[in-house]
Amino acid sequence: MGIDTGQADALPRVAEALAQGDVALALDRGLLDWNGCEDCARSMGISLEQIAMLSSTRASRLKALEARQRFRTREQRLQRRAEERASRRLPPVSALPPAAAAALARARTRAGKP
Repeated sequence: MGIDTGQADALPRVAEALAQGDVALALDRGLLDWNGCEDCARSMGISLEQIAMLSSTRASRLKALEARQRFRTREQRLQRRAEERASRRLPPVSALPPAAAAALARARTRAGKP
């Protein structure tokens, strides 16, 4: 039927929380765990009005979560690109021009440092 026993107990409590206007409580009670089966909800005695509220609230929360995930993915991609660009711009730290490397080696030798 598309519903587990834990969800059967939870869905009426989710609908009750939404009826009170408490979306956070509905989320805590398992709004996003509901599979969206309206026939299942009706069989639990949930009214058509409550089912419509459950469906629309669940859909908007899922849409918001998807948008947040897209934003995070985009931010990670932009960060990675910025780091790649920065690494291409900077010369390697150990790459000294030959004359500078020779001068540094002479200075270290005079200073008594290996």
